[in-house]
Amino acid sequence: MSLGRLPEHEQHILDEIERSLRRDRRLNRLMRGRRTRRGPDLRRLAARVARRAAPRGRTVALLAVVAVALMVTGLLTAAPWAIWTFAVVWPVVVFMGFRLLSRWSGDAGPPPDGR
Repeated sequence: MSLGRLPEHEQHILDEIERSLRRDRRLNRLMRGRRTRRGPDLRRLAARVARRAAPRGRTVALLAVVAVALMVTGLLTAAPWAIWTFAVVWPVVVFMGFRLLSRWSGDAGPPPDGR
């Protein structure tokens, strides 16, 4: 395949096609409205997960009780499985607790103007 300039008649045909595409208003409107995306829309995915995975009070309370039991077990017995399980469960409890408190306080996020 040649990387040089097109022959005269092919360049003329290409110019005519480009001219007709520039005049097409509907195509211009469609192209302006489209965003170039390189991957999944993470904001939309996060919003969908947040709606489905809204923590409930009983769930957070139960996980907190489990975390405290694991902490006590780990302190009294020094069992590695209890310490590691607590290390996994505790951040989940804290995260879900903050989300629950945020939902209860009615915090809907930043204002629409972005400030």
